[in-house]
Amino acid sequence: MLKISDLVKKFVGEKTASVAAVNGISFEVEEGRFFTLLGPSGCGKTTTLRCIAGLERHDEGTIFIGAQVVSSPRDRIFVAPHQRDIGMVFQSYAIWPHMTVFENVAFPLRVGKKHFDARQVKDKVMRALSVVQLDALADRPAPKLSGGQQQRLALARALVGEPKVLLLDEPLSNLDAKLREQMRVELRELQRQLGLTTIYVTHDQSEALAMSNVIAVMNDGKIMQMGHPRDIYLTPANQFVADFIGSTNFIHGTARAGAVETEHGVLQCTVPAGIRAGDAVLVSARPESIIVHLEKPANTQNLFEGQVQLAIFLGEMYDCQIQVGGQLMRARLNPAHRVRRGDNVFLQLPAEYITVLPANG
Repeated sequence: MLKISDLVKKFVGEKTASVAAVNGISFEVEEGRFFTLLGPSGCGKTTTLRCIAGLERHDEGTIFIGAQVVSSPRDRIFVAPHQRDIGMVFQSYAIWPHMTVFENVAFPLRVGKKHFDARQVKDKVMRALSVVQLDALADRPAPKLSGGQQQRLALARALVGEPKVLLLDEPLSNLDAKLREQMRVELRELQRQLGLTTIYVTHDQSEALAMSNVIAVMNDGKIMQMGHPRDIYLTPANQFVADFIGSTNFIHGTARAGAVETEHGVLQCTVPAGIRAGDAVLVSARPESIIVHLEKPANTQNLFEGQVQLAIFLGEMYDCQIQVGGQLMRARLNPAHRVRRGDNVFLQLPAEYITVLPANG
């Protein structure tokens, strides 16, 4: 449904030197899938989205929507944004304050390339408003809506033209935490019901993990890893992905056959085929994967001894920082097992939850 091939977008930097905001990325999005571009500020994710929308002209590469090439500098093809059969929701929503809810949604139909009579406009607008549960507020002035309602209004305006592809640029970032979580669920369910191919841009890892079929993690204009949310979280391809997605502990070590030798002891684990014995590596261990024992267990494999430096009670868990030798490690402990600062504990790192990465990134 959507295909990006070798996309490059450069901007003029200091002393007129060009900087590649997007540096040769490629990906495909199947019809009806929810695809997320995830990364820190300045990684190129929004620039990629704007190139897909036609709001930026890229320097190299090709963009397909369906079977149509909508942009290719080499072939001198550029389809205007309003002819690309897309809907877009901006971070700021871009709602017109002088219009009612109905008029905001009707606007794209009245200025688009297709002509609709008044009856058709009304039917399409009310259908779109019904989908986002705003049909009862059609006559309300747009500024009188709450934050969540404004987000729904922007979504209805993007959906009213029945686009092939929906582009969402951090649409939930202006909402408070509780409303953002609620809208995350509603937006994902709406996308599933409509079967709409969706490209979503965010810097929020939990948002990406909760909503996506496929995530592309970006940094410095490149895709660092692309795949199912579970795969990216549990088996990160490199240090950047492991560090950016959620939180993790990194332990420096040296690869051995079926193990990694660290300053805290030997960790039995699976060492990837591309890493040889003697190579410097990083072990990544998620805080929730570490088992905290208050007493030394009978099974001492992958066991480190440490002292609790900080234990924060968060209701569903204790978030602990534990000094292990010269390193501070983070672990999450069931609240039924109470710990205090200064307690001596034992950390066990199950081999199946350890990821071994090249130390060079």
